[in-house]
Amino acid sequence: MRGERRVILVVRQTRLQELVARHNTLAQARFYLEHLGADFADYLREDEAYSSSLRVTVEALEAWGRYQVVDRSLLANFVFDRSDIVVALGQDGLVANTMKYLDGQPLVGLNPEASRWDGILLPFEPRELGPVLPEVAADRRPTRSVTMAEALLGDGQRLLAVNDLFIGPRTHTSALYEISHAGRTELQSSSGLIVSTGMGSTAWMKSIVTGSVAIAAAMGAQEVHAYAPSDWDAPTLTFAVREPFPSRTSQVNLVFGRVDAREPLRLRSRMPEHGVIFSDGMENDFLRFTAGMEAQVAPAQRRGCLVL
Repeated sequence: MRGERRVILVVRQTRLQELVARHNTLAQARFYLEHLGADFADYLREDEAYSSSLRVTVEALEAWGRYQVVDRSLLANFVFDRSDIVVALGQDGLVANTMKYLDGQPLVGLNPEASRWDGILLPFEPRELGPVLPEVAADRRPTRSVTMAEALLGDGQRLLAVNDLFIGPRTHTSALYEISHAGRTELQSSSGLIVSTGMGSTAWMKSIVTGSVAIAAAMGAQEVHAYAPSDWDAPTLTFAVREPFPSRTSQVNLVFGRVDAREPLRLRSRMPEHGVIFSDGMENDFLRFTAGMEAQVAPAQRRGCLVL
């Protein structure tokens, strides 16, 4: 079994590497950081820890046999094989960004610095990869199914999300759209919508609902429910409208709800320009959503597979 299945290692640049790429030299990057009052030593420690973890990971992969290293910036154009085992070395965000380009392949999350990152999606350290890979290849390792969200445009374009979809303006302007769900339709003006998966319900969606509940309580609401995130494999999504604005031409009643395959969320853009849909915080990977375009959002048929 060893070496029969290809392993794809997904890596990312550290904060220091990104700064050096931007400022051309380490000295210039250091000057920039120290000028801002940032702790340059912390950037160095993070970079050294990641480099060390990468060496340990590659040693395990060399012992395994067939492997390939892919930077996360290339994921959108990389072709994964159905039999691949995928390993992500980085923070939780790297695991989420990687998962949405997979179609059921097992994904192993490695924590490069356990003292720095909590790593909800990073159950393993690099030194554990060697013993884990044979178990994954033999399908003897437990996995967790992860529901993903999908935005489908009328022209056939699709975008998947592991945590959440954002639908709204690319710039700091109002989002104008028609929203339909469960037999109700409204024209709305807001700062955009968030549609969250079960995994994403502990992130951006949690902050939106927590803030709304706190405001309601401060204004004297008699009954305020505590927020409860959804399970990662829940067959539903949750949507919330951010800062809905009531006016003569916009309503604010259809602002929160659950979405499933039978009752998807439907939207029609009324934004002449700057309307977008992006997923998991990746603003550079977006679909244009301008006036007249229609989108349907529902749980995706494709699901993530996280190795435990």
